[in-house]
Amino acid sequence: MKLAPARLHGLASALLEARNVPSANARLQADLLLEAELRGLPSHGLQRLPLILSRLDKGLANGEARGHGTWRRRSFLSVDGERGLGPVVVMQALQAMRPVVDETGIAIAAIHNANHIGMLAYYAEAAAESGLVGIVMSTSEALVHPFGGTQAMLGTNPVAIGIPSGDQPFVLDLATSVVSMGKINHYAMRGMPIPHGWAVDAEGRPTTDANAARTGAIAPFGGAKGYGLGLAIELLVAALAGSELAPDVHGTLDDSHAANKGDLLILINAAAGDGSTRSLASYLDRLRGSHPSDPVSPVAVPGDGARQRRAATEHSGIELPKPLLEHLLALEAA
Repeated sequence: MKLAPARLHGLASALLEARNVPSANARLQADLLLEAELRGLPSHGLQRLPLILSRLDKGLANGEARGHGTWRRRSFLSVDGERGLGPVVVMQALQAMRPVVDETGIAIAAIHNANHIGMLAYYAEAAAESGLVGIVMSTSEALVHPFGGTQAMLGTNPVAIGIPSGDQPFVLDLATSVVSMGKINHYAMRGMPIPHGWAVDAEGRPTTDANAARTGAIAPFGGAKGYGLGLAIELLVAALAGSELAPDVHGTLDDSHAANKGDLLILINAAAGDGSTRSLASYLDRLRGSHPSDPVSPVAVPGDGARQRRAATEHSGIELPKPLLEHLLALEAA
């Protein structure tokens, strides 16, 4: 059964507000989850909501907190998230950074002690739509094995980059693992096998069993290159945010520990350079119009697929896995 996005947004907001989350904060958290669903990323969508609610119930998340920032340097903001909901803390930090970016052309915020921030494209796109280049990075529990290894030692360590480019910003959002653990959880929830090459089980053996992958390790994307990029993000975020490294990180996948991963935000005033965002848009259109390897599949640029899926899903509605929908409706009725 498919439900209208507005119905699901209202459901998520109501469940959060029932746990004393202020309405503005609840709407923001719900909006991020719904955006992930609309863009075809259920791994970062409403399947995350039950865990968020449990963390609120147990005091591991503070629905009222917006984070407290201290400017360590003129362009460097250190943020204590105060156990706040990830989207609320990040958007508050972005707002605090804006006056500094307008003055200096660049600002960096390093965040610790905030809950899972979800789909990074949400923030990179918001920055780009306001005329700024936005770069967002985050770390996680040890979920990814190093190149040549089998033991989970790194986070999935995603990065998103948003660049103003005419009417539609360029937005790249990717994990440095082949997939996110949220996507493997989504396959497990639906009882589906995962593709070969995504993960190994607890014994280090390649597996297509989503449940076995949950206790094993995910592969880095692109072999040694993805491993190297993921490791660089691991070290960069920990160095600037003062957060834990992956083997000691908890709190984005459980409801028994405070979240101690890190997040990094970089904003750059695009107008400070000599480039034209219109010329960027023209180049992206040239890419789209270049000769495809398959005539029925035109060349696309990052972000095109998400926009197309969003338009289709907004019209057709969102179908959640039956166990998840039943659980959310039961919580609503309680």
